[in-house]
Amino acid sequence: MTDTDSAIAQLLEYRRSIDNFDAALIHILAERFRVTKAVGALKASADLPPSDPNREAEQVARLRDLAKSSDLDPDFAEKFLEFVIREVIQHHKQAAAK
Repeated sequence: MTDTDSAIAQLLEYRRSIDNFDAALIHILAERFRVTKAVGALKASADLPPSDPNREAEQVARLRDLAKSSDLDPDFAEKFLEFVIREVIQHHKQAAAK
């Protein structure tokens, strides 16, 4: 086997792993959004606001710490969480409007 063949075989193995991680991420996000949808319905029925800035700040701090301990860029983790939170708040606003 040549160096190129070996590199290609290793690349394919890495890509299979990445594909598995991507699938796991999608399934985890789907589960998370199922729960946050229930939270949105509960908030709407109890006339609670769609966002909770204190909770969001706590989550950002917690996930930044988790990212650091996992050797992941905490800024990236925060941006990712903020994106997810924006989506969740949109869902909660939609639930409140129904």
